[in-house]
Amino acid sequence: MLHQRIENMWWNTRRAPNMLLRAASSVYALLSRFDQKQRLKRAVRPSIPMISVGNITVGGSGKTPFVAWLASELKGEGFRPVLLSRGDGANNQIPHLISQYSKAHEVGDEAVLLYRLTNCPVIAGRDRIAGAALAAEHGDILILDDGFQYRQLERICDIVLVPSEGVGNGSLLPAGPLREPLSALDRADIIVRSGAAEAGPLSDQQEWHWSASPGFVRDWNSSDDILLEASKPIHLVTGIARPKRVIADLHSLGFNIAQYDRFADHHAYTQQDVQQLMQKHRSIVTTAKDAVKLIPLWPCDMPLWVLEQQIEAEDGLARQIVKIIRAKA
Repeated sequence: MLHQRIENMWWNTRRAPNMLLRAASSVYALLSRFDQKQRLKRAVRPSIPMISVGNITVGGSGKTPFVAWLASELKGEGFRPVLLSRGDGANNQIPHLISQYSKAHEVGDEAVLLYRLTNCPVIAGRDRIAGAALAAEHGDILILDDGFQYRQLERICDIVLVPSEGVGNGSLLPAGPLREPLSALDRADIIVRSGAAEAGPLSDQQEWHWSASPGFVRDWNSSDDILLEASKPIHLVTGIARPKRVIADLHSLGFNIAQYDRFADHHAYTQQDVQQLMQKHRSIVTTAKDAVKLIPLWPCDMPLWVLEQQIEAEDGLARQIVKIIRAKA
């Protein structure tokens, strides 16, 4: 509930945060500028060209599906992309190459999901400089997930995703959702608005559009291609930053959400969580990010329904990214 109250405050554009939080934001701004300068002093160049995909706000802006889309586009252009993830949700300092046997609680939910979505080499670990060195053994171009503020690695293309709603109240943490001031967008090569843009432009740069729209609800616990029809009430389970989009997507597909369990972002599901869900006697629907953590605990004879997404990118976006890569590499 506290997390939800904070999020509601961040995205409320009609009411300014209180003075104490605004003062804390000023302190955060000073510390952030100092931290960024220190990181730049230690920056190293990876052995292979690197693209960074990040954001300027806290929480979901569609980075994981965008990285998967970008990897697919680069493979189509003849590149051999390697994906590098910090491994959020796990305590994994030493970078590891993800395999089909990797567990989300060991290497991070987003890393396991990227491996499943892309079939590309994925490396997870908090030491991303060591991870970049390992990546050079497995491909010819590196995609750093959530890397806009990670200045220790030099990049040839900086892509920043901004959610369709914009930047909330426009304040820095903790008064608002901004990790950096909007002026930081000046160092981005590509600004991408994820979702149907609702707010106006944030800078003088061209903003590209990209969206992950609702597709199907599919059983990920079965090798058969089984889809869930929107006929009976469902039970929704999420452990992501901004679940409102998931709720809206399911409603747009005609599903009736009768019950809902919301956990914090990167929640580590337990067997007790699964046992409690089994008592609901409804179809359990979740996100792909949650599914990679739930499947190892899920009964083999019970369907786990996952909301899948369909990707739509503005014409020319992929070509522009490739153009920047080839010009700078």
